[in-house]
Amino acid sequence: MSTISPQTALVYIMVVAAIADHKLKKAELRIITDIVKILPIFRDFSTEHFNTDFDNCVSILEQEDGVEAVLGLVAEALPQALKHTAYALACEVIAADRTTELVELEWLALLRNRLKIEALSASAIEMAIRARYADHPAAHTV
Repeated sequence: MSTISPQTALVYIMVVAAIADHKLKKAELRIITDIVKILPIFRDFSTEHFNTDFDNCVSILEQEDGVEAVLGLVAEALPQALKHTAYALACEVIAADRTTELVELEWLALLRNRLKIEALSASAIEMAIRARYADHPAAHTV
C-alpha cells in the first residue's frame, strides 16, 4: 500500500517539474493550479489538500536525496493507468514558462525511467505538449 494517494503523486510530480530549475515561476504555479482545478482526477481535491501536498513535497526535496525520495513515493502511488498522465503533467509544467533548461530535461529523463515510460510514448507526449505551445517561437522546448 502506498503512503501517498495518486492525486498527491501527481502534485509531487508537478512541483518537482516546476522547481527542477531551482526557480518557481508564476507561469508554472498557475498551470499547476489550473490543472488541479480542471482535471477529473482532482475533482474532490481541496485547495487545502493541494497546499499541504505542495509544502510536503518541498520539504522532502530539501532533504538529502529528496528527488529520489519523491520518485520512490510517486512510483509506488501511481497505478499504470496514470503514469503517462504523470509524464504529460510534468511536460506541461516545464513548458508553461516557454523555456526549458537542461536540469528540467534531466528531471524528465529521471521520471521516464522511474515510471518506465517507453521512448515512443514519451516522444508522443512531448510532441503533444509542443503542439499546445506552437504559437510561440520557443515551441520546441520540451
